[in-house]
Amino acid sequence: MNIKPILYLFILFLGIHLKVSSQNLDIDILKPINRNETNFKNKYLELNASSVTYVSIAAPVAVAITGFIMHDTKLKKDALFIGSAFLVSSIVTQGTKRIAKRPRPFETYRFIIKRDDESGGMSFPSGHTSAAFCTATSLALRYRKWYVIAPAYLFATSVGWARMYQGVHYPSDVLVGALVGAGSAWLGYKSQKWLAGKKERKKKLTL
Repeated sequence: MNIKPILYLFILFLGIHLKVSSQNLDIDILKPINRNETNFKNKYLELNASSVTYVSIAAPVAVAITGFIMHDTKLKKDALFIGSAFLVSSIVTQGTKRIAKRPRPFETYRFIIKRDDESGGMSFPSGHTSAAFCTATSLALRYRKWYVIAPAYLFATSVGWARMYQGVHYPSDVLVGALVGAGSAWLGYKSQKWLAGKKERKKKLTL
């Protein structure tokens, strides 16, 4: 008996089942977040989500300006890598969106309320969340003070929550967006440390 067709059917059935199960979990988590509407949430979360791009650009620019004013080479390098991490995060996020091609929740489910001006684009992963967590992680890795880390991650988490509340992203979109953003920042930080170490080793060899 040839079991290959049966095995293929089983794998196909399992894949469909897992996809449906994960989609059901996504929407089950999203529904209560999206439904409980208040005026405060509408105003605060709209401002929160709409400010992400400005914050993500302003962070490396502010660090760079401070570096030039104080003639601090480290701050200038920090600004370069924070900006580079944001660029990498954006490229990975947008590339993944084009591959996954996942519709937004409000486009698939009529009961999901849309509270954002999104007119198109794909849902997976969340670009706003990716950018917010990239900036938060970049700052947290370089300036390890509670008064930097706590507000940065509070802002990033609020952005992820806002995108679900606005009906434009699933929880899995937000989770993966956060991982992409934080991962890009971590790679940027490690690259900076590696380059600094390489330069130091080269300096020692020339002495």
